[in-house]
Amino acid sequence: MTAIVPIQQGTLQLAAMHLRGGGLVAMPTETVYGLACNAANPDAVVRLYEAKGRPRFNPLIAHVASMEMAEQEAVFSPLAREIAAKFWPGPLTMVLPVASTGTVSDIARAGLDTIALRMPAHPGARALIETFGKPLVAPSANRSGHISPTTAQHVKEDLDGKVDLILDGGPCERGIESTIVSFVGEHPVLLRAGALETSVLNDALGGTLAVRGDEDGISAPGQLKSHYAPNARVRLDAEAPEPGEGWLAFGETPWPGLNLSETGDLREAAKTLFAALRTLDASHDRIAVAPVPNDGLGEAINDRLARAAHRD
Repeated sequence: MTAIVPIQQGTLQLAAMHLRGGGLVAMPTETVYGLACNAANPDAVVRLYEAKGRPRFNPLIAHVASMEMAEQEAVFSPLAREIAAKFWPGPLTMVLPVASTGTVSDIARAGLDTIALRMPAHPGARALIETFGKPLVAPSANRSGHISPTTAQHVKEDLDGKVDLILDGGPCERGIESTIVSFVGEHPVLLRAGALETSVLNDALGGTLAVRGDEDGISAPGQLKSHYAPNARVRLDAEAPEPGEGWLAFGETPWPGLNLSETGDLREAAKTLFAALRTLDASHDRIAVAPVPNDGLGEAINDRLARAAHRD
């Protein structure tokens, strides 16, 4: 049984002790809960992959607590440094060339010559990284491909006994994963829509943000076609639930079920998405989802729903 403990000085020290010993610790972030381990320890990373059942060709995000720590791991162009200053700490992951001084293990980068970096906004996550003193890789703290966790209890339901400690920082503020952008080529490229709205990021980049093609290979987390998936089959853009389906609504609806946001608030919908999918998955083998607008955070919500609905 894995203990859930509140974040305080003593539990941060305990968590850091587990991490130094090659252990796994679940930590809250503003997006979703992450499963953290020492990014420089390949044995710990292998254990993390095994705990999640994660394909090893799927790279991990390294989480840092400062620009000094980030610049030891990656090479920042002037534009990348400007964007980091604007949006970090926050829900933006930047894919950058690996620095010669980098410590993140090759297996965590899936053998790529790039690295995905993020500075989380959650004070508990940054406190853990600062206490540990080095970058932590921290994919979502759930079984690979399953619904991402937004509470400590969600983590326990998926990974009880497979991790050493779960730090409880309350429900996640954003509830959906970070936006991922590559700064490796001539122009920034959106690799995954997320909690930082694409339009806001594109404005900051002067309209130069390109979009990754479907034919491109996996260069960052969250690009598998089937991901964030419940056991239940998911039917998208449904006008109404069919007999036996769980109903996931958005906005006003005459049908009983769960609602991402009765007022049509996309920020609320992003925050409640994964918890709602988990609840319906526990009681139904089929889920019908009402249409969600594709503007703003709706882009990221629909991305997660499409991956949840995909069947190989």
